[in-house]
Amino acid sequence: MKNLFSNIKGDAFGGITAGIVALPLALAFGVSSGLGPTAGLYGAIFISFFAALFGGTSTQISGPTAPMTAVSMVVIAGIIATNDGDVSKALPVILTVFLLAGLMQVGLGVLGLGKYIRYIPYPVVSGFMTAIGVIILLTQILPSLGYYPKEDLAFVETFKPQAEEVILENILKDEAGEGILVLEDFKETLNRANEISQEAILIESQTLAAKEASGALGAIKAIPKALQNINWLELILALGTIFIIYGFKRVTKAVPSTLVALIVMSGIAIGFNLPYRPIEEIPSGLPIPNLEIFTSFSLSSITPYIFTALTLALLGAIDSLLTSVVADNMTKTKHKPNKELIGQGIGNSIAAVFGGIPGAGATIRTVVNITSGGKTKLSGMIAGIMLLIILLGLGPVASQIPAAVLAGILITVGIGVMDYKGLKAIPALPRDIKIGPIKMSSEVLIMLIVLLLSTFWNLVYAVGIGLVIASLMFMKKIGDLTAERSGVKALKEKAWADEGEFPKNLKQEVFIKHLKGPLFFGSTSDFQALTQQIPSTAKTVILRLGRMQYMDQSGLYAMEDMLQDLKKNDVEVLFVGLLRQPRYMMERIDIIPDFIPNEHIFESFSKCLAWIKQNVEDLNN
Repeated sequence: MKNLFSNIKGDAFGGITAGIVALPLALAFGVSSGLGPTAGLYGAIFISFFAALFGGTSTQISGPTAPMTAVSMVVIAGIIATNDGDVSKALPVILTVFLLAGLMQVGLGVLGLGKYIRYIPYPVVSGFMTAIGVIILLTQILPSLGYYPKEDLAFVETFKPQAEEVILENILKDEAGEGILVLEDFKETLNRANEISQEAILIESQTLAAKEASGALGAIKAIPKALQNINWLELILALGTIFIIYGFKRVTKAVPSTLVALIVMSGIAIGFNLPYRPIEEIPSGLPIPNLEIFTSFSLSSITPYIFTALTLALLGAIDSLLTSVVADNMTKTKHKPNKELIGQGIGNSIAAVFGGIPGAGATIRTVVNITSGGKTKLSGMIAGIMLLIILLGLGPVASQIPAAVLAGILITVGIGVMDYKGLKAIPALPRDIKIGPIKMSSEVLIMLIVLLLSTFWNLVYAVGIGLVIASLMFMKKIGDLTAERSGVKALKEKAWADEGEFPKNLKQEVFIKHLKGPLFFGSTSDFQALTQQIPSTAKTVILRLGRMQYMDQSGLYAMEDMLQDLKKNDVEVLFVGLLRQPRYMMERIDIIPDFIPNEHIFESFSKCLAWIKQNVEDLNN
């Protein structure tokens, strides 16, 4: 408790600033999810407070994020569809899935599985993150144009025959449940059918129209209709929001451009009394728990979504722990991964009970907190309290925010969340597999498979398929390499035989590190700790790479990051025994010669030792 209040002023400023930054994103993610802005705001309040209180990263700010919202959107749409488009009927099931995901995260932390999250390969993460960006962009095109399929009467009219079929099927299902045999009592079926009003058919048609235009593929199909029915006011509000978000960053980054865009564009729309479309009403008063989660719980209704809940739990874990690493790098601290998962799980579980959408550690909000002075868990708790105060005091005002403004905010989120680093590397990566007449990189293939499947089919299954393919390809590569070098045994970390003549007077200034085995997505975490092993007195580092047979894209970027850190500290790096495949990878993104010139790459340790004696020893003499 003493540490919690050791930086009250900085934590207060960091938490308040992060809470303000989180407001527009929470509202936007709530709208995007399909449960409305209130669900986004409730998620941000409870996850931010409880994940900070119980988590293992002191400066982390948590709440709804783009990846978690994208998966939640799919879950919500699917459950609503299976409940005949009735949101109130589907809500307890939706929130139970979110609650289950939170409890699974707690379980992952209790079982100590946080350290294994790093085994997700980079191409899978890259493809998934880019897909999230594409999905957000495509799904926000329609609201930014002011087009809502269920309000397009001509489009809705085309679904009336299908709506009548759905209603008739529901009648037959009800009768079957009541034990009525249709062929024996067909009059009962006709009587029930005659009671169906045109209004009920219209509502079902609207549900089917909205479902047809949902998701990335549905949005693409609906774009031609949207372009024929553009609401120019909504489009101008969305474009104005995007322009301010990107333009204001050029003026100053001290004030969040997203918040400026929200206030300015909403102020213009409200101040000039423009006929815009507002977001759904945000209820005033304290959040109330949704007890239907417990009173209407049935195992049969949840069983189909257990894998989905697990996917949400794993995605939230990955998202949060990646943000924790960013926070560690900025604050020079070390997070506790398992405790962080427990905190995130508690936050998501409580948010679900109160009707909030799930979330994770949010990188931008965490960075804002740290740069604004936040240092302890108190900052994340204050961010949640700040959002609660905004809800209680400004709920009616927030309800007047234009829907197009939130669509514009989400478009910038979609653009920002895509993995441009991975996309830029596509032409440079080695083409190591052949599919028919086409040669391409296995890493690129995995990324594209995950990207396409996530965007146009199913986010949940795409990640699983990507992991399976990545694992199979990795096993094949390692099997091939092991067969080539089957006589090599693992060595303990001690001086090799040819290092016996190394000058004793240089051991403080020259650090020798042996890399044994492949540098791949499963070993990058340990490799990243290499810079911490180097003594502060060392001015030269020798990396002996003769036993590092293979390097994948994750390992490549880990090597690049380490060399950047060493270069900043004016530490010279020498390579000894660099093998063909790792060298080819490093040459493709210019690690060689930008960080490691060719004259610093030696075939043998004896040649490297000669260079050391000439350049380092002579310098000391």
